[in-house]
Amino acid sequence: MANPDQDKPVVTVQRDGPVAIVTINRPEAMNALSRAVFQALDKTFAGLGDDVLVAVLTGAGERAFCAGLDMKEMAGDAGHGEPTANGQGVGHTRFGMAAFQGVVIGAINGVAVAGGLELALCCDIRLASTTARFGDAHSRVGMLPGALLGSLLPHLIGVSRAKEMALSSRLIDAATAERWGLVNRLVEPEQLLDAAMALAHDIARHDRKIVLAYNTLIDEAYGMCYSDAIDHEFQTAERFNNSH
Repeated sequence: MANPDQDKPVVTVQRDGPVAIVTINRPEAMNALSRAVFQALDKTFAGLGDDVLVAVLTGAGERAFCAGLDMKEMAGDAGHGEPTANGQGVGHTRFGMAAFQGVVIGAINGVAVAGGLELALCCDIRLASTTARFGDAHSRVGMLPGALLGSLLPHLIGVSRAKEMALSSRLIDAATAERWGLVNRLVEPEQLLDAAMALAHDIARHDRKIVLAYNTLIDEAYGMCYSDAIDHEFQTAERFNNSH
């Protein structure tokens, strides 16, 4: 059987000054994560370079941001495990984002399920179409998540809501995702990319050093207890502000 991905890039990049749009380009497969997509995301984020400060991540077409792992590919590779590009680390590393030091905005244009939801959670900021839907299908397919879904989701929406999504495999609509804090805000489908690009350029017009340092500070403090986070912020700010 012919591979429909052979004649086109599975991930595309468009640059607009300090902003790049990274698009998973498998609309016929609901932008599912194949080995080729994992490898292309690794290569794409590593290749953005220092001239790009903000990346907008989205999916091609209107149906899906990302429908999770390519189950057809997995069925053909039984016993070989998940089609990750590499086995190093978790979270951002899994999807190649660790190689990019800038900010990632997810423009969630459709369904984000299982690995697709994990991909969305790896973004620093999430905007969603009013037609988007979110779900965790790991229980249904008999797998445990390995890219921060079980860790970050309850921090964002609460333990009980995270368990509802994880254990039932039910989809939630965009309005519920916004109300629960899973996404920052909702945008009409035809305006989603413009809204994400406008936000990206708002961020990118600031000094690169402060954006990167502040983004890192928030991430680091998030994983600390309150008192440790305060001390860490003070010490980090003192070092940064005295060196600039």
